[in-house]
Amino acid sequence: MLRKKSKTFLFTFLFFIMTALLLAFPKESLAFSLTGLQLWFNRMVPTLLPFMILSGIMIRLNLTEHVVKIISPFFLPLLKVSLNGIYALAIGFLCGFPMGAKVIADLYSCHKLSQKEASFLLAFCNNIGPVYFISFVLPSLRLKLIFPYLFGMYGLPLCYGIFLRYTLYKNSLPIPVSSKPVRKLKNILSAAEGASPISLLDTLDDSILSGLYSIAKLGGYMVFFNLLNLAPHALLPPLPLTDTDWGAVINCLLEITSGISRIGSQSPLIVLLLLPFGGFSCIAQTYSMIKDTNLSLKHYIIHKLILSAITLFYYILWFLFFPSSFLL
Repeated sequence: MLRKKSKTFLFTFLFFIMTALLLAFPKESLAFSLTGLQLWFNRMVPTLLPFMILSGIMIRLNLTEHVVKIISPFFLPLLKVSLNGIYALAIGFLCGFPMGAKVIADLYSCHKLSQKEASFLLAFCNNIGPVYFISFVLPSLRLKLIFPYLFGMYGLPLCYGIFLRYTLYKNSLPIPVSSKPVRKLKNILSAAEGASPISLLDTLDDSILSGLYSIAKLGGYMVFFNLLNLAPHALLPPLPLTDTDWGAVINCLLEITSGISRIGSQSPLIVLLLLPFGGFSCIAQTYSMIKDTNLSLKHYIIHKLILSAITLFYYILWFLFFPSSFLL
């Protein structure tokens, strides 16, 4: 009872603080909110919404197992997951936050992934997208090398996933996935025997509605977490004796994209270490994708923190062995 009262008091206090800041700094609050809205509209809607719709169609029409047949000979022996798991892996690495979590949750909700397999994939398949990383992050940080940073961003999570598969999840998926039958393509557009066929237009309609609902939620999260930057902007004193803009660092921790825009090339190593974690906005977006399942957000955050520590170790080794090329 006491704990509930303390939580109520804390949330009420924070509400009054944020309301007071909104009234005291109207121009700044408008700028932060507008930043979140512009980032959502200019970056997330055009890049993520088409993938959300297409992926929804693929999952509803049971096409996911067929589109990954080309890459399955490599990943099946390596990770020993189902073909649907390979699909979630590919989308998670190629499309970025929070598409990995959404696809895993959708496949799990449609009973195409087991709870163990979904939890395993969620631990390392929900990352910053490579197009975003190459076209926005590296130029913003003024980093010229590509491959070492690509390995740090994507090679390390893949290696971590392989490590998890043969340690923590060694006995979780005992059935060899390659032995599972894949339904023939001619049976895909019809349901079980005696049931009516799946309507392509109904599938498209459901996928569009689901995609719009998900992208709208992500926009709300981006606006909210950008608005939270008002607190450090108003309450933290300036630190003239340091070269690092800690307000921009806090911005990265809250919402990674606007934070990178602010921090620029000032502290590239800090940004590189925060990218695997993704910031609190990405954590909240991931929660919004998996909240209707029993997948654990706590375990997801723990894996993200472990990946951040591995990334730190990777860059320390790089600096020790190749100091002249570090941060180039």
